[in-house]
Amino acid sequence: MTCAACVARVERALRAVPGVVSASVNLATERATVAMVAADAAGAELALAALVAAVERIGYDARPVAAGPPDAAARARQAGADRADLRHLAWAALLSLPLLAPMLVGAFGLHLMLPGVLQWALATPVQFWLGARFYRAGGRALAAGAGNMDLLVAIGTSAAYGLSVWTLARSRGTAMPHLYFEASAVVITLVLLGKWLETRARRGTAEALRALRALAPERVRLWREGREIEVPLAAVAPGDMVIVRPGERVAVDGEIVEGMTELDESLVTGESMPVAAGPGARVIGGSMNGSGLLRVRTRLAAADGTLERIARLVEHAQASKAPIQRLVDQVAEWFVPVVVLLAATTATTWWAVGAGADVAVLRAVAVLVIACPCALGLATPAALVAGTGAAARAGILIRDAAALEQAASIRTVAFDKTGTLTEGRPRLVASRAYGATADDALALAAALQWGSGHVLARAVVAAAGPVPERASAIVAAPGLGVTGDVHGRSLLLGSERFLAAHGVAAPDDDWAGAESRAGRTVALLAERAPSPRLLAAFSFADTCRPSAPATVAALQQAGIECVLLTGDQPQSAAALAGEVGIRQVHAGVLPEDKLRLIDGLRAVGGVAMVGDGVNDAPALAAADLGIAMGGGADVAVAAAGIVLVRADPWAVVGALDIARRTRRRIRVNLFFASVYNLAGVPLAALGVLTPVVAGAAMALSSVSVVTSALLLARWRPRPPPGRGVN
Repeated sequence: MTCAACVARVERALRAVPGVVSASVNLATERATVAMVAADAAGAELALAALVAAVERIGYDARPVAAGPPDAAARARQAGADRADLRHLAWAALLSLPLLAPMLVGAFGLHLMLPGVLQWALATPVQFWLGARFYRAGGRALAAGAGNMDLLVAIGTSAAYGLSVWTLARSRGTAMPHLYFEASAVVITLVLLGKWLETRARRGTAEALRALRALAPERVRLWREGREIEVPLAAVAPGDMVIVRPGERVAVDGEIVEGMTELDESLVTGESMPVAAGPGARVIGGSMNGSGLLRVRTRLAAADGTLERIARLVEHAQASKAPIQRLVDQVAEWFVPVVVLLAATTATTWWAVGAGADVAVLRAVAVLVIACPCALGLATPAALVAGTGAAARAGILIRDAAALEQAASIRTVAFDKTGTLTEGRPRLVASRAYGATADDALALAAALQWGSGHVLARAVVAAAGPVPERASAIVAAPGLGVTGDVHGRSLLLGSERFLAAHGVAAPDDDWAGAESRAGRTVALLAERAPSPRLLAAFSFADTCRPSAPATVAALQQAGIECVLLTGDQPQSAAALAGEVGIRQVHAGVLPEDKLRLIDGLRAVGGVAMVGDGVNDAPALAAADLGIAMGGGADVAVAAAGIVLVRADPWAVVGALDIARRTRRRIRVNLFFASVYNLAGVPLAALGVLTPVVAGAAMALSSVSVVTSALLLARWRPRPPPGRGVN
């Protein structure tokens, strides 16, 4: 593909295939993402073949993208294409330079003109050999009843070449006529140069993705049947024992079985400080091992590991389309026919005013060349690819372009409390027995919580140690509590409101109130049957994440209001809010309450929700932008538009910053791309721009747009106060 008009044609062809729900084509990555309905695997294969055939019918080549990094064959094809493009560019420059030389030396008062036949001999291979790609692609577009950049170049250069041949043939050996072979040859050379530079620059925008996948070693050492063997990474299965030597990269996600070390996870998570790790510690594929020899039991296959999941998220974001780009593609569909009409009008007008056929044709050629909409098609996807790649390097995964657009317009950020602004690992710090001994009450609470992933449940189980009994008929009420049966006793564990709803009165003393006022979370254990009675109260304490106060301060300084939405008790929420500097607090809210509050916050602008738990998923989905903390529940990650690999609220500041920079760069690119076309077309029609200058300007427009996007690749998130740069 060469321009936004190509994108629109391919999308239209894909959407016409039966079963296709949606199709999005990205010019910068040269990929299409298609959602369609298929009955089974066989139907999916047939559907894939139909998609490829639909693209080929309109004159393009297509092949399915294999999962994971490009294979050796794909890399070889790409390298071969790159060498061919460079070779063609070199030949075009070599043949065009003698045609351009007389113009160059003429500026110094020297008059040098090649014989007409020699000019024809130099220009012809450029026009029909090196420029054949424009005829092929333009012809296919014309056959499909559409237009693209190639068609404009083919028509324009053919007009200049044809006029020169006609003039040369009419001269019949008389005085040297004025020929325009240099216009056609140099325009083709400049377009080839622009496409070559553009391709190199576009590859640079995807460098982050390639570097990310390159973190995984190609071969891995396994410990099997008492000996060490080496296998390809793809052959590693969950449960395998991987040997990681000092200074090597960890190949896959897993858990350390043997060895002590420090792991540098900066290239995966953005965290600059190495972390100590020993037996039982989780490791991320792509991390750099320090000085220890490790044995790691794999949890996931490489294709399902953190590195590959991050890469897939980045690919999805780069393949998606920003809302403003959809408008650009729609404009491009009618842009080419309008340009052809303008060129025809230009030629007719100049010929009508007596300028002569040669002048009229040259003016029309300049219009056709300067109007090529390739820069317009690259403006948005190039910036999107560069921005999402830079974000991925910092551990910020932007799922799609729509999320990026929303992130740039956020005026309020609503934070969950536990696991988001706090470490999410509360400990049981105190308890009080009422209708049972402290040990019995803790054992009963652990029996109720043994299978739960809730942070307070894990704290109860950890405090109780081995759980001899496990409750049955467990029913969880998100944000409130849990019920279950232990040895025929119907038990409740949850908030005071939860117990009251089941007819259990609150304790008479103020122990729970005092703990709550101290900022701790209190859970009550009660027996519902045979008779409702309170058994015990438990107090949990969580610690604030070190970067949380700086995060809130930075957002507020940027004019973004911070709000705390939590299901915890008001006292606990108020204590944390005071510690981090949040003024607006909503405590004791249920998941459905968060939805209502988010709707209310929209009155002042876009709302982002930051959370990590199952109970945050509805709010993450309902907010203008959902931001899920790394390590959170799968449903929370699925509902979010941005995923933070590292569970650090400071990354929210970086996410909003790169989103704003990317959107700003998109608008700058669109401005420059539009200026080239909107200003260049009338100048060319008026005769101010020659075809050669128009060709240079057209090539420069594409290169400048992609180079502008590459500036985003240099972005790095600023560190929180008191920490070094990542």
